[in-house]
Amino acid sequence: MAGNKGGRKRLGDRKREHAITLRFNGTELEKVKSILQSYNLDFGKRGTVGPFLRKLILNKKTTKEKQIPDGISNLSYQINKIGTNINQLVKVANYKNMRSPNSNLERELEKANELMLELIETMNDKTQK
Repeated sequence: MAGNKGGRKRLGDRKREHAITLRFNGTELEKVKSILQSYNLDFGKRGTVGPFLRKLILNKKTTKEKQIPDGISNLSYQINKIGTNINQLVKVANYKNMRSPNSNLERELEKANELMLELIETMNDKTQK
């Protein structure tokens, strides 16, 4: 019994050096507390939550999530880029239209005035003959 000094057993290569911090909002924390109570564990007691969550996570079988095939994900990426280009074109069109919003209307009025003058001249020519 000379080698046993008492105290905590050494972890050796099982020592936990990496930490992951979890943050919960109020409702999530209440859910964790209720899960701990269902296992008759005290949330306030130090050293109960970490080992419980570790066992819960590491002993649970995981299922692979269904992933989108690469071709479809590339297609969605390209569609997103097309949408971005369309938005840029619309912004430029709106910007140019905002600089002179009546420019198209002014051109149309000028064309209408020219046509009216031609019509009046044609009618005057016919009435004079």
